[in-house]
Amino acid sequence: MSTWLITGCSTGLGRALAEAVIASGDNAVVTARDAANVQALADTAPERVLAAALDVTDSAQVAAAVRQADERFGGIDVLVNNAGYGYRAAVEEGDDAEVRTLFDTHFFGTVAMIKAVLPGMRARRSGAIVNISSIGATLTPVGSGYYSAAKAAIEGVSGALRGELAPLGISVTTVEPGAFRTDFAGRSLVQSATVIDDYADTAGKRRKENDTMHGNQAGDPAKAATAIIEAVKSPEPPAFLLLGPDALALYRYSAQARAAEIEKWEKLTSGTDFES
Repeated sequence: MSTWLITGCSTGLGRALAEAVIASGDNAVVTARDAANVQALADTAPERVLAAALDVTDSAQVAAAVRQADERFGGIDVLVNNAGYGYRAAVEEGDDAEVRTLFDTHFFGTVAMIKAVLPGMRARRSGAIVNISSIGATLTPVGSGYYSAAKAAIEGVSGALRGELAPLGISVTTVEPGAFRTDFAGRSLVQSATVIDDYADTAGKRRKENDTMHGNQAGDPAKAATAIIEAVKSPEPPAFLLLGPDALALYRYSAQARAAEIEKWEKLTSGTDFES
């Protein structure tokens, strides 16, 4: 039996994953900024599930959640960094304070959780870390530059971390979901108050008031949760996992476009060495 700690379990993918982990018979530490929002999950199997208050930007709460997990279950086997929210603005429209908060949650909060669980995982020479990114990190869609940048930062750390931890028996998996039917494009979406008319036909089309995606996404969070569990429990967890046929198609399109651009500029690229 493994013990999972999942951040951001109030709604969406985090909640679906918590439900799937509990149904599988594993232990789970389910977290949210307000623990009352996840208490119902703990009540389904109180001997195996602990509800904990956790704001990943609060170092004291990060330490407390990990300590509670250690005391209750003897350690954390799987950390899933899922807590986060969407942010939309043209780059010029972005509010500095909002962008810092976005990075505090997505990037620095993820790093804080990783640092908190690693001493125990290293001591046991086992464990799995799952960092939830987004297909946006690859696509960098207009209006989501800051969100994409935060997720890309997570992916950069994840790649290095995987190499550092592999000899210690600890896996690291980056997950890029496509569009799933969660609150991401609805209640959980933040956008800048500044609106610049020149971006109406680009970033402006992705603002809440112009977005028709919410509630119509094809992705099923329950199936995504099942896929994550299967990946984590496989003999060799993947370094990178796309979730959703839309993510797969968009990733392939992006890769092909990037390859074509590289080929187009290959001569310029290759002409920068000293002459021999």
